[in-house]
Amino acid sequence: MHPEALVRDHTIYACVMGSRAFGLATDTSDTDRRGVYLAPAPLFWRFEKPPTHVEGPEREQFSWELERFCALALRANPNILECLHSPLVEYADDTARELLALREAFLSRRTHETFARYALGQHKKLEADVRRHGAPRWKHAMHLLRLLMSSRDLLRTGSLTIDVGDQREPLLAVKRGEVPWPRVETWMSRLATDAAEAVSGSPLPPEPDHARVEDFLIRVRRASALRSAPEAFQADPDDERVQSVVRGRGVRQR
Repeated sequence: MHPEALVRDHTIYACVMGSRAFGLATDTSDTDRRGVYLAPAPLFWRFEKPPTHVEGPEREQFSWELERFCALALRANPNILECLHSPLVEYADDTARELLALREAFLSRRTHETFARYALGQHKKLEADVRRHGAPRWKHAMHLLRLLMSSRDLLRTGSLTIDVGDQREPLLAVKRGEVPWPRVETWMSRLATDAAEAVSGSPLPPEPDHARVEDFLIRVRRASALRSAPEAFQADPDDERVQSVVRGRGVRQR
């Protein structure tokens, strides 16, 4: 199956991310679309597996296969967790609604490590820009501040909030280059310290709920296999051993 067909025909969740979801959009902002598709189970029975992600087919569009999406979310990938909490959902089928109901299962204190590591990498890039050009890429500096705020508030409250609310204007001032870089760095440092101090008392659990997420994924895969069974097994539809595997009963020993 062509990658674009997976996105076109098998998307279960689609949302808008980027500045529009963060409450930072201006007249010139792009519309960044993210999604999750569910590859039909028979595609995994081949040597060549379906792609774990697809870029496109539309401009500024990126999608992940459900299993890859869940795996990244369990690792507290900031982009994936934010995608799960987008306030701008464009499409969600029954499977996606069940996925969204699992959002808290992906959250844990591990987010501090992953968000902090991502922030450190972005900060190094900004410092390199300052050394080369005398100033950072201000849009990237704004988004790093937003990420640090999100991390701090998540650890303090246990909830991931995407929209920046009343921080919109201070952050847009950074984007416009109106805040000196030393002040921006001090702001970043303070947010990082606040996040680190919030870890010990955070309402988040130490680890995400792997078992709950895996149970969801297995049920979704099994349902997909059962939907495909009449076509997949038409060569021998009464084969007891094959049907037992598809229905999750295992192979009976003889």
